Amino acid sequence: MKRRRRSVIRLRTLLVWLAVVPTVAMGAQVVVTADRLLQQSAHLRADVADGERVGRPLYALMADLQAERSTTAARWAGSPVPKGELSRRRAATDRGVAAFRRAADSADARADDRVDAYVSAVEKQLEGLDAYRERTDARSGSADRATGYYSGVIERMLRVFQEFSNMDDATVTQQSRPVVALVEASEVLAREDTLLASAGPAGKLSAARFAELTNAVGAHRFLFGTTVVPYLPENGRQGYARIAASDAWKTKTRIEDAVLADHHDIPGGIALPGAVHGWSAMYGKLVPQLSALDAEQLRGVVEAADATADDLETQVFWLVAGSGAGLLLVVAVVVFTTRTVLRRMAGLHRRTVTVAQKTLPDIVERLQRGQRIDPDALPERSRDRDEVGRISDAFARAVSVSVEGYRQLADERQGFGMFAAGIASRTGNLVSRQLSLTEDLQDTFGHDEALLAQLMKSDQLTVGMRRQIENLLILAGGEVPDPHTEPMRVADVLREAAAEVEDFRRIERVALDEVSVEPRVISAISHLLAELLDNATRFSPPASRVSIRAELVTDGLSVEIEDRGPRVAPERYEEMNGRLHAAPPYAVLAENAHRLGLFVVGHLADQLGARVTLRRSTYGGTAAIVILPEEHLIRTEERPKGGAEPRVPAPQRPAERKKRLLPARPAAPADPVPAGAGLPRRRPAEAPADPTTPGEKSALPPLPERVPQTHLAKQLREQRAPESADEDTATPEEVADAWADYEQGTETVETELRQDQP
Repeated sequence: MKRRRRSVIRLRTLLVWLAVVPTVAMGAQVVVTADRLLQQSAHLRADVADGERVGRPLYALMADLQAERSTTAARWAGSPVPKGELSRRRAATDRGVAAFRRAADSADARADDRVDAYVSAVEKQLEGLDAYRERTDARSGSADRATGYYSGVIERMLRVFQEFSNMDDATVTQQSRPVVALVEASEVLAREDTLLASAGPAGKLSAARFAELTNAVGAHRFLFGTTVVPYLPENGRQGYARIAASDAWKTKTRIEDAVLADHHDIPGGIALPGAVHGWSAMYGKLVPQLSALDAEQLRGVVEAADATADDLETQVFWLVAGSGAGLLLVVAVVVFTTRTVLRRMAGLHRRTVTVAQKTLPDIVERLQRGQRIDPDALPERSRDRDEVGRISDAFARAVSVSVEGYRQLADERQGFGMFAAGIASRTGNLVSRQLSLTEDLQDTFGHDEALLAQLMKSDQLTVGMRRQIENLLILAGGEVPDPHTEPMRVADVLREAAAEVEDFRRIERVALDEVSVEPRVISAISHLLAELLDNATRFSPPASRVSIRAELVTDGLSVEIEDRGPRVAPERYEEMNGRLHAAPPYAVLAENAHRLGLFVVGHLADQLGARVTLRRSTYGGTAAIVILPEEHLIRTEERPKGGAEPRVPAPQRPAERKKRLLPARPAAPADPVPAGAGLPRRRPAEAPADPTTPGEKSALPPLPERVPQTHLAKQLREQRAPESADEDTATPEEVADAWADYEQGTETVETELRQDQP
């Protein structure tokens, strides 16, 4: 109950977090958006305040500087400018400078106002105004330098207006750009007025000034026609249309056309037409109209920025209100959804626990007993079609599939054992016939030692085939059948294991005679050691020796097999020892079908309770150490008194031989044979296996037992001196006769195999 409650609490927590996370994310997004909108509104408010504080006096000062620049240029040119006119212009400029400085020095709402830097630059440049006036009065310097000073100050003022247009709202910025261009166009027209004033009463300009005049005419026409008017708001376009339709604008256009068309070159410059004398009167009427248009558009930009700031604040209000309502709705939905899901999930949990703790164990137990499963015992599908219902249906299908899979797996495992036993039986029958045929050939050609050696080699390979069949039985979960009824000395066990290895001559044996092995484990131990010896001979140089030593240790009997094979990495030993100590699944066996020896050794070691360890030997090769438990050993003093230890198993009784699925393995000869000396001897003949006793249940017929040395020639039973394995004294005629006999025997075997096929 506590565990289920913790699961429910955990699920409830997850559902709450599922709602809390998006809610928090939504709230954070609202906060970020509202903060951004409020900052944008605050910036627009600051821009509006800067426009009201600095923009108005700055524009008025620019107009005063433009008028003073024209008057100064006329005076430099020798025009009859009344002294009072110049003083009046300078006084107006001084009042504008004072107003501008008061506005610039007033408190600013923003500490990092980007406009302040440009305003400070204008203030700094205005400090040289009195010096340039004194030069004008004293006619020190040049007219271009004097008028250039005024133009430089006005240019910096235009930079302030350009910075005003870079607002935090794209719409307001787009609306302010043509207004700034309108102010710049008015400045270009004022420069044109200054250039015409510098022509003086003679109406003469230098080539450089005339070129500047021409550029000014083209520039202000381009600005008004292309950059300003098309992008002005409706009231701006209407105001410009009124100005363009006025007599003053038409007079301006006529004078400009006359200057561009009727000028002529004179020595030292260019003479302007007489129409330029009407420019001053026309410009005096046109300037107020352009100033009014500029002021109206600048005021419109400020009002638009103020209105946009109001809209942003309204958006923030509705955003916060709507988000709050949405969050309340989310909370309500989360509470309802959480309660519903938890109630449905609790029911699903109860159903799942019932199936897992009661239904499935009962089904598995019935399947293991071989009983049928009632379909009503499986969980039924739910009628709900929502997510929880689909999960319940999926769980029911999963249970059904798992039960069916377990049924198939149980059937396949049971069938695989029978299948492996059947394959082993049929293959063992063929191997026994092959061994019998080999013995017949040995009896027939026993006089030919070279051919006899080949036949014995074939016999040894056939014994290896029988060992592979036993491997199949072991990996299928069976046990190696053991025909022995009497204990066997350890030395004989080692000799029997070595006799099953193809390259047995390379094996050196060292064993104790005072220890014997229990009859029931002789075949298993011999098979285990034969697999290790086979690996040692196959993975070591052909000319090297493989030693096997047995000695008593504290835990039982230690058997050490040591080769002189190639060096193996430590991690490779870890992998191989892992195969020895853990039974692999069939998938691993399939991937390592060509390396099943270690798996077989691991199965046999598990059956015997033995420990097998692989490590690097002192010779650089591999050493396999097998520790056999003491329970499988019989000390010499424990052997029954009054009888010698048999070295060959006694004949089996029919009932015992019938239980053996594979032919009996050949035992080593009674007398030790040095490594590399002659061929191994077989044991005396044993009685053939009896057929299955009536009344006993057996799915498969028993395999015939092969008894070695039954038909050996007399000379083979005699001890022979060691001969060199490389010496071949057979004549070509003897080799041809032996090969013909081999072909005849092969054909006979193939004929018998075809007769055995179903």
